[in-house]
Amino acid sequence: MEKIQAFVNEQLKTEVPQFGIGDGVKVYIRITEGEKTRTQMFEGTVIARHGGGISETFTVRRVSYGVGVEKTFPIHSPNVEKITVFREAKVRRAKLYYLRDRVGKAAKVKEKV
Repeated sequence: MEKIQAFVNEQLKTEVPQFGIGDGVKVYIRITEGEKTRTQMFEGTVIARHGGGISETFTVRRVSYGVGVEKTFPIHSPNVEKITVFREAKVRRAKLYYLRDRVGKAAKVKEKV
């Protein structure tokens, strides 16, 4: 069991930004296409966080060309280069799944003052 724990601790990232549910984030993802690698940004609102430790994930939602797109990212994945927070939100729920049914201004989240 100690070997597994040592491996897990080795894989954890040391610098994980503090962000919460409802925050606007930019996630920079490393994408490999053949032999080339590039960085792609996914910008949206955090609607959920799951788990803890090395298996912790978060879900980001954005509306692209009128279609809602959600992606789930592992926080400690080596393919997630960095996460930047550009807007902090004040929410009263742990999961914001209700935003899936909202359109336009109704899909907004209150900004922290």
